[in-house]
Amino acid sequence: MARIIVVTSGKGGVGKTTTSAAIAMGLAKKGHKTAVIDFDVGLRNLDLVLGCERRVVYDFVNVINNEANLNQALIKDKRCNQLYILPASQTRDKDALTKEGVGKVLEELSKTFKYIVCDSPAGIERGANLAMYFADDAFVVTNPEVSSVRDSDRMLGILSSKSKRAELGEDPIKEYLLLSRYDPKRVKLGAMLSVEDVQDILSLHLLGVIPESQSVLSASNAGEPIILDETSDAGQAYADIVDRYLGEDKPHRFIDEEKKGLFGRLFRS
Repeated sequence: MARIIVVTSGKGGVGKTTTSAAIAMGLAKKGHKTAVIDFDVGLRNLDLVLGCERRVVYDFVNVINNEANLNQALIKDKRCNQLYILPASQTRDKDALTKEGVGKVLEELSKTFKYIVCDSPAGIERGANLAMYFADDAFVVTNPEVSSVRDSDRMLGILSSKSKRAELGEDPIKEYLLLSRYDPKRVKLGAMLSVEDVQDILSLHLLGVIPESQSVLSASNAGEPIILDETSDAGQAYADIVDRYLGEDKPHRFIDEEKKGLFGRLFRS
């Protein structure tokens, strides 16, 4: 059976789709057959971040409505043969997703995939609730600002009470914290919450810190998951996150301000 991961947050614009694409690619590059699903009906952009928008013929809603089968809708990534993308519909209403329909798709995918990554829309609307409902693990993505953390705290309540696992009395969803757009310099100035501040509020296991980086936007515009950019801090951070999720013991990076050596101080730009 597949492990179902939901990438969620309470607030938009924190990096959920970037994270979903990076995590899915990272798992696939490790040799695990992985599917990533866009749950944001009407506003899909996972296919753009993964660079396969021109290859979309059928989508998630087509499969749910029996207008196409999974093999017709799944898009195989050109860079990694272990990664498949199931795009959202751009033309349907958010109510097009049903619990029964989503459950059937996930059940069918679970027969052949090791991991299923669900890219959730922001907030608590239907798509977000369904993305969370079937999850085994939740990657809670938040920025180090009060409003983002507060909204993520609200999502934790939903994860613990409205999931299939909660309804059946099974072990709860495993929750992990991903702190995105982190800038140690701004933390030092008091303009941003620290890692400790966020953990004090959310009490989640920290899976990784993704530093603020222009390379994330550049990668998204190029249709390349940022994890493939091994020279960027953000790409390295996501690679670390995948390794930690798979059980490797890796020290956290990008939390503290980088200390410059004597040469760096003398020739600081």
